[in-house]
Amino acid sequence: MKSVHILITLLIFGCFHYGFSQEEEEDYSNFGAVDSTPIKRYAKPTISGMSPQKFISISFDAQMPYNYQFSDLRFPQTNPGSGFNVDEENPNINESGRVNVTGGLRFNTNIPIISKSSFVWQSGINFIDTRYNITENTNTPNSLPDGTQVRSLGRILNEDGLRNLNWTNTFFFPLNEKNFIVFQSQMDLSGNYNFGDFQPLNTVRFSAAAIYGKRVNDYFRWGLGVARTYRVGNLNYVPVVMYDWTSKNRKWGTEILFPARAYVRYNVNPNSLFLAGFDLQGQSYRIEDYSFGGNSFEIRRGEVRPKIEFQKRLKGYFWLSLKAGYRIDWSFNADQLNGNTDFFRGFFGEQQLGMVNNLNNPFFFNIGINFVSQ
Repeated sequence: MKSVHILITLLIFGCFHYGFSQEEEEDYSNFGAVDSTPIKRYAKPTISGMSPQKFISISFDAQMPYNYQFSDLRFPQTNPGSGFNVDEENPNINESGRVNVTGGLRFNTNIPIISKSSFVWQSGINFIDTRYNITENTNTPNSLPDGTQVRSLGRILNEDGLRNLNWTNTFFFPLNEKNFIVFQSQMDLSGNYNFGDFQPLNTVRFSAAAIYGKRVNDYFRWGLGVARTYRVGNLNYVPVVMYDWTSKNRKWGTEILFPARAYVRYNVNPNSLFLAGFDLQGQSYRIEDYSFGGNSFEIRRGEVRPKIEFQKRLKGYFWLSLKAGYRIDWSFNADQLNGNTDFFRGFFGEQQLGMVNNLNNPFFFNIGINFVSQ
């Protein structure tokens, strides 16, 4: 009886399989009602083997101890609202000290709003809370042009910290099966504010990037573009290079969007991988104490972060990320923006700085939990 059951099962399976095989092999050209219009295919927004896309991430970032030196503020005597006059070659050090810990919570989202083969729109609200534990060797208050005494920058950082809240939107437009355009916009509100005492919304800083790219195959894509960015602290315009590649055995690869980030990737297995490379992070942070007369005083914070990252699946769509690296100070100088309107200095501009600051470079660590796409 058991053998009969097995035989019946095999016959049913064979008929089921045969029916589907016949349907797949049917020549529909014999039927006049079938639409012969070719189906348009579009480039996919990723390639094979890339690290999982993070929809929601919560992490904690911490830097090891380092020393700092901050210059004083020197306002012009003739027109106090026009800018500063700091000796950039030999600044007068107003404050020095040691930062015992720098770090805090980071919350990032990148949620698909529209996800079609012909168009993808992802949007995210991101928040970085940076706290400082500072031991000051010197603590001289700064003065505004009217003689008002204000807290030193080290004390401001120690008591308030710095916050960055941004809204990012990414739009992926495939033109055909190979070519695509990516556009990204970002609005940042950064400073020593808290949510009970918010800074003016007209201090929002805008960033954008546009890239034209080609998806050569499932293992390689490249792109070229331009960006308006604050990643080096002050406003800048830079070329952008995308270079994403995966080896045919899916073990090695690159994930590059230069200058924002560049990684070499090693896939241990489908559930774990390593990334080695760097991030370029930064933004322009308004310091409320030093902003006066409708102007905005802003710390141009930019840093390069060489790092090694390990990602591992915990369960389902939840992944763990562990990062360790070295934070290199690119800029912690300051500018005063007339009427909150920013200006372009670039790499060669001669506009005077509001403050010349220096941070020594520490190691950093980051641990996070991520809800991912796969």
